[in-house]
Amino acid sequence: MNEIAKLNAKDLRISTKQSIEICDFIRFKNLSTAKDILERVMKKKMAIPFKRFNRDLGHKHGIASGSYPMNASLAILKLLKGVEANAENVGLNKNELYISKLMANKGSTQWHFGRKRRRQMKRTNIYLEVAEKIKNNPVKVKK
Repeated sequence: MNEIAKLNAKDLRISTKQSIEICDFIRFKNLSTAKDILERVMKKKMAIPFKRFNRDLGHKHGIASGSYPMNASLAILKLLKGVEANAENVGLNKNELYISKLMANKGSTQWHFGRKRRRQMKRTNIYLEVAEKIKNNPVKVKK
């Protein structure tokens, strides 16, 4: 049976739309590659391609519309480091890990306090699973 390591973060103070785009971009990648991508986004060396929420967004070099979501990248990078620690605790090899599930959903609704209550604060829930890659051993067929 495949061992997995999970992490579930509730009500993060990051944009849901940016989180969805980041999750779509780094899902099914190696854990080390995903962390490297997010670190490059933080340094503005690489942009996250926005495919769904791209209205009025400028084009970036090498891709169509894209952006550098700093806060969401930092939060997801911390989650990736946390799930890596969980995987080591379970006994998985951290060099063979890949992101098997990564989803961002809208969190609970929070209201600003005061007279102007029509502004809502952004909240995001993120669910993350990593698993080890299965090495394919080719089966020799006898003729």
